[in-house]
Amino acid sequence: MAPHTSTEHHPAFEEYCETIFELEEDGLKVIQARIAERMEISRPAVSEMVRRLSREGYIEKTQGQLKLTASGKEVANRVVRRHRLAERFLTDVLKLSWSEAHHEAGKWEHVISDSVEASMTELLGEPTTCPHGNPIPGSGYVEPATEALSTIQPGSAVTITRIPEELEFVPGMLEFLETHSIRPGTVATIKSVLSDGTMKLDVDGSMVEVDARTADRVLVTTDN
Repeated sequence: MAPHTSTEHHPAFEEYCETIFELEEDGLKVIQARIAERMEISRPAVSEMVRRLSREGYIEKTQGQLKLTASGKEVANRVVRRHRLAERFLTDVLKLSWSEAHHEAGKWEHVISDSVEASMTELLGEPTTCPHGNPIPGSGYVEPATEALSTIQPGSAVTITRIPEELEFVPGMLEFLETHSIRPGTVATIKSVLSDGTMKLDVDGSMVEVDARTADRVLVTTDN
């Protein structure tokens, strides 16, 4: 069956294409079990939807992993773009917290029209990333050379560049990061690394402990 040609898609299709896009963006292996975990849906339900998406021409299986087709990428790019623009609007204009904005943007991404998207983009000054530093598709953003925070040695200064989508789904993580100013543009100095991989950072004169998993995912640029 040929892919849909309409610009309107079932929200479930958009959610799945978005999830696959984000898993690929974070460098994670895209398999059904991981989709089920990310979306908090049963594996049988994911299997059924994957079959539907495959029949409709949105995804394909390559070397054991699920990949978006050209049609799937088109859907994903649009919904991810609108999600990240919505997050920008909700945080920059309405002053919602990261957590609130992420939750609300998950609803807005399915209903924003082309004209509203264009107006939001103009109002926000053509943003290139979401509040967490993730690229907005179609913005032309070129990410600088980054490293995982966990790879940086004590005594080094870094600038937080990006909080990958993976961390946005960890309960309480967005609140923690925002509260402790672990956000794009923040300069931090690594003071020490504990035996379990926890990193102690000096952020604007305050000591912040970042667990090993988080430190392995947060992306930074080095300043020295």
